[in-house]
Amino acid sequence: NQRRKCDSLGDVPPLAVKLMPGTKRFGELKKSIGNVSQKVLTAQLRDMEENGLVSRKAYAEVPPRVEYSLTELGRSLKPILDAMQDWGEGYKAQNGQSTGRG
Repeated sequence: NQRRKCDSLGDVPPLAVKLMPGTKRFGELKKSIGNVSQKVLTAQLRDMEENGLVSRKAYAEVPPRVEYSLTELGRSLKPILDAMQDWGEGYKAQNGQSTGRG
């Protein structure tokens, strides 16, 4: 089973950060990310699922419930995402900008 490369690797960090604390429903993810269409978010999650970064669990309920969580491979991104965030905070601090973290 050969995995294809993520279509948009730039989409991985924001979604991975939102899923790092644990499982989230689609609506929770959409709300936490902000200005993103349902179509775009669905495509990003599907891409991450196809690449083994995200696990999707659908429940046979009314209304339908779908939950997303990071796989072991997805969680392995944590040190990289932490390093990227630390770099960004250092860059902003050096340039007198607020980090917005907290």
